[in-house]
Amino acid sequence: MASFARQEHQFLAELGLAPRNPGSFACGAWGGSGPVVTTTNPSNNEVIAEVVEASMDDYEKGMSACFDAAKTWMAIPAPKRGEIVRQIGDALRAKLHHLGRLLSLEMGKILPEGIGEVQEIIDMCDYAVGLSRQLNGSIIPSERPNHMMMEVWNPLGVVGVITAFNFPCAVLGWNACIALVCGNCVVWKGAPTTPLITIAMTKIVASVFEKNNLPSAIFTAFCGGAEIGQAIALDTRIPLVSFTGSTKVGQMVQQQVSARFGKCLLELSGNNAIIVMDDADIPLAVRSVLFAAVGTAGQRCTTCRRLLLHESIYQTFLDQLVEVYKQVRIGDPMEKGTLLGPLHTTASKESFLKGIQNIRSQGGKILLGGSAIESEGNFVQPTIVEISPAAPVVREELFGPVLYAMKFQTLKEAIEINNSVPQGLSSSIFTRKPDAIFKWIGPHGSDCGIVNVNIPTNGAEIGGAFGGEKATGGGREAGSDSWKQYMRRATW
Repeated sequence: MASFARQEHQFLAELGLAPRNPGSFACGAWGGSGPVVTTTNPSNNEVIAEVVEASMDDYEKGMSACFDAAKTWMAIPAPKRGEIVRQIGDALRAKLHHLGRLLSLEMGKILPEGIGEVQEIIDMCDYAVGLSRQLNGSIIPSERPNHMMMEVWNPLGVVGVITAFNFPCAVLGWNACIALVCGNCVVWKGAPTTPLITIAMTKIVASVFEKNNLPSAIFTAFCGGAEIGQAIALDTRIPLVSFTGSTKVGQMVQQQVSARFGKCLLELSGNNAIIVMDDADIPLAVRSVLFAAVGTAGQRCTTCRRLLLHESIYQTFLDQLVEVYKQVRIGDPMEKGTLLGPLHTTASKESFLKGIQNIRSQGGKILLGGSAIESEGNFVQPTIVEISPAAPVVREELFGPVLYAMKFQTLKEAIEINNSVPQGLSSSIFTRKPDAIFKWIGPHGSDCGIVNVNIPTNGAEIGGAFGGEKATGGGREAGSDSWKQYMRRATW
């Protein structure tokens, strides 16, 4: 493959990758008897490598071994499990920059974001190590004489993790690090379009289990498409399935898992708004909106898609925002200074262009951008649109760097607009007024899972529970008490 011949891509071999790679890690061994697929660089659509995906036979063999390994893993004391996760974090640290470059190459996000995402899973490992000594139960007063009640938390067994292309490392970390210290084995299906990241990550994790003479099946991974994902959703050996992706697919996964009385943890679509009040720090808000709307080429679930501006500052704010948008450097995400890389696939670019058509047909006015960029890659222009909050297209998640600008008169109206869409992931307000802040974070404020003040909608910290309400799915991952979802409670 051309990528392997290039000097700047020699890091691929350092990660154990080759021009052709087996995409099934089952029973502690690499294989794959499914279709052969290619993975491409979104900057130029050149083939990076081939991957032999997992077949259903590979899945069944791997899942059987993973299920058996759970008996061994859950019997190991939680702090000892934490020590294994600590070693996984150290192994990832040793490959931090190589993995970051792979993320940039295969997914298309700029290099600082790629390295930052890998750092996030390292941070999750550190967090989980401490958590392994704090999986506490409780003692509860009993109404019966000479008796007490206790709650203890036990592992579920196997946790299924299905991740998306936009955060192929971080979302795995939010789930797998916690699931492992809680005593669960993990079966992971990475996104079909980022198989090299799935393979490279799995090689590193597997090396730690092998070094500690533990069953490698504790962490089982498959590259594949919908067939493997559906098998995980339907498998009664998997009590909990964590799914990250679109609301449409997430709803199908939830129905399949619920039909067998399994548990689902869903991280689905976002349609996030930033409200800028008339007393806001305008320069701070402008920079934050730029970061939230353009970062990862608008392909974060926490991307700012709706900008609600108080009518008294509306034009001033837009004028400043347009000027900073014009300074955004678009290009190769691996080059220093690039701020906006390509969309992930050619299909993503087509969806962007179709979305622009829908915007225009519904009365949207393009203030900036609105076109694809002529190149071999999947580059599009960062776009700002004036549009009514009542336009149907505003209620949908267009996965790209498109920002809808709209004005409001009162905080009450702004909150109503914020809450008017089906999704409920992230939201933010820029204001200096304490009364506005307390209303925003209170019961009559934002209905989202993440309610920020004077910071962007993206960039969530691992210490808090990450997730959203309504059509975002209601799941919570990473910090706070999210660990309880990965265990079962016994009261006695």
